[in-house]
Amino acid sequence: MKKKIVSILLCVTMVAAMAVGCGSKDGGSDSKSESGDSKDKKYKVGITIQSLSNAYWAGVMGKLEEQLKDKGWDYTLIDCEDNSATQVSQIENFITSGCDLIMVHPSDAKAVENICKEALDADIKVMCWDDPMENTTANWVLDNTELGKEIGKTAAEFINDKFTADDKAQVTVIGYPSTKVLKERADGIKEGLKENCKDNYEVIAEVDGLEAPEAQSNVESVLSAHPDANVFVGVGAGAMIGSNEALLQKYGKGKIPENVGVITTDVTEQQLNSLKAGNEAVRSIVGFEGSNEDTAKACMEMYERILSGEKFEGDDHNVFRTIKPITTDNIDEILKGM
Repeated sequence: MKKKIVSILLCVTMVAAMAVGCGSKDGGSDSKSESGDSKDKKYKVGITIQSLSNAYWAGVMGKLEEQLKDKGWDYTLIDCEDNSATQVSQIENFITSGCDLIMVHPSDAKAVENICKEALDADIKVMCWDDPMENTTANWVLDNTELGKEIGKTAAEFINDKFTADDKAQVTVIGYPSTKVLKERADGIKEGLKENCKDNYEVIAEVDGLEAPEAQSNVESVLSAHPDANVFVGVGAGAMIGSNEALLQKYGKGKIPENVGVITTDVTEQQLNSLKAGNEAVRSIVGFEGSNEDTAKACMEMYERILSGEKFEGDDHNVFRTIKPITTDNIDEILKGM
């Protein structure tokens, strides 16, 4: 039921966006003229992200909507369906409607640089989530190479425990190279494996898998060509959910061999439940701030910092997010915030 409600809310928001951009939901006052600090003001925020079909983004954006509603801010949250031309048009609408802040999670960062400069020239704050863009007030980013290395290191711990030089792990890397940050992440995964494994693995396949259906289909193809494929590492939630489902189809729940595993990043409720269950292929997750709620709160804090007039210049232009492992010690606490 909860997922249905979030889905409905997101759909309604998208329809509103197409009609009025960042238009005020209460027909209220000019947000830029209100007094008080950034935590008391009411702002207009336009948010465009790559895809709401991605389980991680759908979960985090649902929690971010709750944060925005609690603040009483006007907002439009919409995805571009991984189409940069659509995203440029969405940002144009946000500028025209007079947003105080635009957050972009780019389909193609280079494609939105010029329109984001137009927003800055119009005295609108711009925040990029994920890419170190130039024409922004601040970027909220991950060091995707380092994140990838951490995924590779975590996978190496599993591989070193289960495999030897005479019995090598058959590794599949699930990526999405058409998106720059995800290519960096996948490259980091391979570096992390190389640095931490003990000559006991080989990469037998590299496939796309941003979203779960694509990942599942591609992993099924890998399993058909390489029946002994046993370790699957990937760049996000879709890679984990899809490959886990493919392995459940192959072996059955509770029958996954102990040397078969999936290790990726992102934090979704489905991933966490699979990890906690202990009878599926999910072995480890490299997380960020914590739960969806934790990430939404951290994002909201970035909004407030930017809107307060804080300067993000030079080395401070990129604000790096935290990375931490999800373990049996913290999984229950994280699940509470999903």
